[in-house]
Amino acid sequence: MWSFPLRRWAHALVPVAAAAVLVGCSTGEQAPAAAAGSGSVESSVPGVALVPALDHLHGLHLAPGGVVLAGTHTGLVDLAADGRTTRIGDSDDDFMGLTGGPGTEHLFASGHPGPASSAPNPLGLIESTDGGRTWTPKSLTGEVDFHALATDGTVLVGFDGTTGLLVSTDAGTTWSSGAPLAAAALAVTDTGVWATTTAGLQHSTDAGRTFTVVPDAPPLALISAAQDGSLWGVDTTGTAWRSRTGQTWDQHAVVGPVEAVLAVDYETAYAATAQTLYTLD
Repeated sequence: MWSFPLRRWAHALVPVAAAAVLVGCSTGEQAPAAAAGSGSVESSVPGVALVPALDHLHGLHLAPGGVVLAGTHTGLVDLAADGRTTRIGDSDDDFMGLTGGPGTEHLFASGHPGPASSAPNPLGLIESTDGGRTWTPKSLTGEVDFHALATDGTVLVGFDGTTGLLVSTDAGTTWSSGAPLAAAALAVTDTGVWATTTAGLQHSTDAGRTFTVVPDAPPLALISAAQDGSLWGVDTTGTAWRSRTGQTWDQHAVVGPVEAVLAVDYETAYAATAQTLYTLD
């Protein structure tokens, strides 16, 4: 593969309620509003209050032992089952994008340096191999701020909100251009790359270079892939869905206006806002 040329990328981020809508890429397509924009929808799933509450929520990761980590506006946070939140490491960076190999301590993030950091802005892709306690620059430093980011541990796919997807097949060392697609959320499984868009759920079998719409899929705004290859998503009305293959989906429960979803396996997932953690099982 060829290395993506490093250049300054423009960024656009429009806040909507507690979530964000990513401005469309050069195709003119816009990514769908996250479910958190549907503020009138109330959850039918009991939630646990996060104490202290998070400073925004940009993504969730499943670490070893079932630990749930959250990427926030001011660093990485451990979310305990009883709602207690604990900062991981010393970084106070704004993790706009957070992903990692499911069930591992190998994490990737993107965003902006925090007040305590002297790193270039934006961060590009940064990497942690110790569960987020320490981070090192990986690639695209000062060039890219990925708002949507997903990996299976090797393939990385990201969208920075303006131009389309970037794809890496060597764990973020080098990048190539993917589809000119505006994605609100991304997921990677052994069957391909999944993207939520205003045109519907889309699927790629060539590492994010081309996509096709998944017929009859729910209008997902959020999506997450589990270790077993199953997928969980939350649609634009706040309803949670799950799928073993990504092609057919089963409605699960109304979780309400959440900002992130995290698939554990087909039976279990988490969804969260900056104030509440929900268990879907």
